[in-house]
Amino acid sequence: MAEDWITTHEAAEISGYHPVHLRRLIRAGKVTGQRWGRDWQISRSSLLDYLKKAEDLGEKRGPKPGS
Repeated sequence: MAEDWITTHEAAEISGYHPVHLRRLIRAGKVTGQRWGRDWQISRSSLLDYLKKAEDLGEKRGPKPGS
């Protein structure tokens, strides 16, 4: 199955993340991306998977009890 590549601008619209943050996620290996020339492309499926995981962990984020 071929990857469904989208631009960082499209990924920002989907995720609400800034394109700079999306490039950090690519470099950290949290989403699949590749650079074509000077532009980054992101795998839509890897972004959606990451957003789902982040949403699932969202309830666990924030101040720790007793802090």
